[in-house]
Amino acid sequence: MRFDVLTIFPELLDSPLKEGIIRRALQAGQVRIEAHDVRDYALDRHAMTDDRPFGGGEGMVMKPEPLAAAVRAVQAKAPEKGRVVLLSPQGRPYTQAKAEELAGCPRLLLVCGRYEGVDERFAAHYVEEEISIGDYILTGGELAALVLIDSIVRLLPGVLGCADSAEYDTFSRGGLKFPQYTRPRVFEGEEAPEVLLSGDHAAIAKWRLIAAVERTLAKRPDLVAGMRFGAAEIKILEGQGLIARLREAGWDGGRK
Repeated sequence: MRFDVLTIFPELLDSPLKEGIIRRALQAGQVRIEAHDVRDYALDRHAMTDDRPFGGGEGMVMKPEPLAAAVRAVQAKAPEKGRVVLLSPQGRPYTQAKAEELAGCPRLLLVCGRYEGVDERFAAHYVEEEISIGDYILTGGELAALVLIDSIVRLLPGVLGCADSAEYDTFSRGGLKFPQYTRPRVFEGEEAPEVLLSGDHAAIAKWRLIAAVERTLAKRPDLVAGMRFGAAEIKILEGQGLIARLREAGWDGGRK
């Protein structure tokens, strides 16, 4: 998969892309990530990419010409046309489901907004989708672009060391993940759950399912409505009285 990031601060992307899972995916050739400086496509000798807004007001607005020229030039760098995504607080909220959808794209062009935003004419004619990573304001879209890259790359086949890691992530079934424990067995007088040390994989799976549902009900009841379970899981949860609690919290009865 290929990512092209359009930004006026390409250096902001350097360090995060040299660590962890992303670095290994790059080295293995599973992904390609390139940052492109929008200033290189400015029309004047001062490489201006922003100007004051028409109608007055605070701040600056990113000019449409450099952004449009950058998109056209970067699209031409590969035979596969990229899906153009603008990182913007006006975009749809980013979710795990959206990450999974975007992981199926062979190429993404991520446009990093700055200042008071981008000229609306550029957004209307060149952007296919706007995405927001949350209801708060960043100084620019670079951090948001890194969030998308990180969340998408880990979903690509063969990137994670354990093939099941992504499948059992938080939000993979719509709710939170079960609690995790590791050595030592006893920490400050508290023991790890005995079932996790039993070697009984069926019992462990049952405990984790129940614990995940209980944790979601306690910490993120807003996620309950979209949780998904298989028929066997529903039977287990019914036996624990959790289906009734889920329905009270707004669960819609969704199946995997």
